[in-house]
Amino acid sequence: ASERWKQAFNRQDAAGCAAQYQDDAIMHARPFGTFTGTAEIRAFWQQLIDDGFADVEYIEPEFSVLDETQVLLTSKWKMNQAQGVIHRELWLKQADGTFKLAEDDFEALA
Repeated sequence: ASERWKQAFNRQDAAGCAAQYQDDAIMHARPFGTFTGTAEIRAFWQQLIDDGFADVEYIEPEFSVLDETQVLLTSKWKMNQAQGVIHRELWLKQADGTFKLAEDDFEALA
């Protein structure tokens, strides 16, 4: 699921990024703000893409399986114009067996 998100971003596909989130997901994008729901999250990713950000890469990702329905991801990340830390990506198993982001907490560092 995480790989699907990265591939969508690297295709410059904000709708594809937002599709990896639950409808009621909460995204804390430091220092930009908090975004709730796929419409707000999609608008955030679209603005970043429009501003020329691309080529995201996760560095040393760590996955923690909390149980059969929850996976936690933490990682460093970089892209062409920024870098930072993923403090918490909580992926939850959906009724169809796929995983989607319920919580996304990341930070862009100077």
